[in-house]
Amino acid sequence: MKHRKKIQQMTVTQWEKAFPTEEACQTYLLHHRWPTGIYCPRCGNRKVYALSAAFKWQCHQCTPQGYRFSVIAGTIFENTNKPLRQWFKVIHLMLTSKKGISALQIHRMMGFGSYETAWSMCHRVRAGLANEEFRKLFGIVEVDETVIGGDDSNRHFDKKKGKNGGKSIVIGAVQRKGNVIARMIDRADWTTLENFVHFTVSDKVSLLATDEHHGYKHLDDTYPHGHVRHSAKQYVVGAIHTNTIEGFWSILKRGIVGSFHKVSAKYLPLYVAEFQFRYNNRLNPDIFGEALSGC
Repeated sequence: MKHRKKIQQMTVTQWEKAFPTEEACQTYLLHHRWPTGIYCPRCGNRKVYALSAAFKWQCHQCTPQGYRFSVIAGTIFENTNKPLRQWFKVIHLMLTSKKGISALQIHRMMGFGSYETAWSMCHRVRAGLANEEFRKLFGIVEVDETVIGGDDSNRHFDKKKGKNGGKSIVIGAVQRKGNVIARMIDRADWTTLENFVHFTVSDKVSLLATDEHHGYKHLDDTYPHGHVRHSAKQYVVGAIHTNTIEGFWSILKRGIVGSFHKVSAKYLPLYVAEFQFRYNNRLNPDIFGEALSGC
């Protein structure tokens, strides 16, 4: 049996060595943000002029008076009073925690003055990770949906959520041995499920595997579609199964329950984006640099 090569992510010691100063962080961000040369973040003009202050430039094309910008302009680090080195540390902690790390734990480890600071920084990072571009999935693709949220029967009578029990629906598609795409949806009707599949899955797939949910029944005309009947305790039929996407749901749910304890529907898409980014870069030895490129 061939074993997959283990990918070693950046350790704490390696991180400290790579980013000993604020200037080292700025240099790293500069190279990952503009690998082909510095350009104006507003208009894209490459004829910019370096100012006397380090890591700052000026563009005369987008404004007559000249637009001055720094290496953090237009990024998640803009308009914050925290040093870039602290931002880098928070990102490293988030990326190297398989099941995520809570804002409260970030607050304790970083020694921030308030929990709100850590909470805001974590959400900004998640928003940056959510900007990840993807191409349509091909090969053997599994599609499934899951629900996130507590059971209404466990809540106190004055805190019950009503008909839906406060649960949120997340749908995902995963290419076997490849990437996952997950999104929060309002309802799991056939129109929503089909639109998600058409948006994320190539029509050149060799197999589209789902469960017996009625929302997938119209996909047979477009995809080589096979399904398993979980209601009949049927989980694997040859190559047809949804074990891979269910493995991702397991990581997501264990992370939410174990690290964050509860997540509101308002911010759930950001948490889903964080877990999706980590999963898709599980074999990337430079996941930190990949995250910085999108922030």
